[in-house]
Amino acid sequence: MKKIITLLFLSATINAYSQSNPITQAIITTKTTVVAPEEDETAPTAAPTSGPGGDEIRIMRFMGDGETKSTTWLKNDMIKTFSETETGRTSIIRDNSKKITTTVMEMMGKKFGFSATDEDQAAMRKRMDSMMQSRNQSQTTTPSAPKIDIIYTTETKKLVGYECKKALIVSTRSNGKADTTLVWYAPDLKIQGVTSTGGAMGGFGGFNPQGSNGMELLKGFPMQYERNMNRGRKMTVVVTKIVTDKEVADKEFEIPKDVEIRSAKDMQNGPGPGGFQMRIGG
Repeated sequence: MKKIITLLFLSATINAYSQSNPITQAIITTKTTVVAPEEDETAPTAAPTSGPGGDEIRIMRFMGDGETKSTTWLKNDMIKTFSETETGRTSIIRDNSKKITTTVMEMMGKKFGFSATDEDQAAMRKRMDSMMQSRNQSQTTTPSAPKIDIIYTTETKKLVGYECKKALIVSTRSNGKADTTLVWYAPDLKIQGVTSTGGAMGGFGGFNPQGSNGMELLKGFPMQYERNMNRGRKMTVVVTKIVTDKEVADKEFEIPKDVEIRSAKDMQNGPGPGGFQMRIGG
């Protein structure tokens, strides 16, 4: 029986932004903690269901409750983020010069990988917008990107040796609903090509179906942020270590030779080696 894994994509935030004299080489360690309400007993595990033809479909939820540690390596145009959860391991490798993101995943004893250009991801986002609109027949217009406002405050505190300031990122959707993210950012820290670390790093690297989260607009690097999630959960992300004076080896960004890398289009069209298939949305 084939095992088809439906990937529920969560936002990831590896994007480029322009700042003067940014750091071009760094190793950043981040801790992400997700806390659920006591009454929420839904476990973020792989739940098997039956699909067409009797195939087994497993829905993987990558941002489960609990603590997740991730490490991000930066060297010029290359960025890699590695994270490990109870369901598996994920490595996201971004080549900013070629505008290609490669994701390598290991779960249930299987390894598989896929890559996408920025154009591929734009098409995927457009497809998701179309799917959302078709599900809500009363909606007459295509959902637009949220309006981002940043409120800077005078509050400060020190994190990992950096003086940080507090800001609120307010994201207002087209339906008028607003979400607020509390951020502590370091004005003196500018890192090339990385707008934030940690958070919902599982799923498809660099693909964010909800669009911008506003981090790229901050006047500095986010060292800690708090965000409310669905089902009443709360996510807190904290940078625990930053190394900027150590040479990052080129081998950190090499694609494992024992993994077949398929295109995003191929992964959507049918099961790959081991019976894995990628689907956009739920």
